[in-house]
Amino acid sequence: MNSKERRTYIRDLLIKNNITYKGQLLAEQLGVTRQVIVKDIAIIRAEGVNIIATPEGYLIPSEESNYVRRVIAVSHGRDDIYNELECIVKFGGVVEDVTVEHSLYGEIRSMLMIKTIMEIEEFTKKFKESSVQPLSSLTKGIHLHTIRADNEEIIEAIIKELKDKNYLISD
Repeated sequence: MNSKERRTYIRDLLIKNNITYKGQLLAEQLGVTRQVIVKDIAIIRAEGVNIIATPEGYLIPSEESNYVRRVIAVSHGRDDIYNELECIVKFGGVVEDVTVEHSLYGEIRSMLMIKTIMEIEEFTKKFKESSVQPLSSLTKGIHLHTIRADNEEIIEAIIKELKDKNYLISD
């Protein structure tokens, strides 16, 4: 398989299955290095395909025009990450990303796409098993999330829960 065929295969796989694929897994399946996959993903993105990289792998999001999105500002310590994310997913919300404002680099954004308790457990496990710090550690706990839900009522329930737990930053 040449490089163009490989990129077509990757793009079609991500579109068809609508699940995440780790770069290393794609590399093993296609008999190339992970760095080749990183390059392929960059080329596919340059061609206009919306591929996002999450901690669980690459994903092409399905058509999501029917969802309601809200960017929320929150603040808490490292020990509250699990609880904060749980407040969102327990109502059926999805935590699309986390964003912090860095004094040197400006806005730093990382895709999360967390939608289940199991994904929260996998995400927070990484903090417990290593010295890795969350992005919010750069801003003393202050960060933004883009959250997505099926309707405005779910978004409002999430916001109320976050406010009740004093995670939500509001005026």
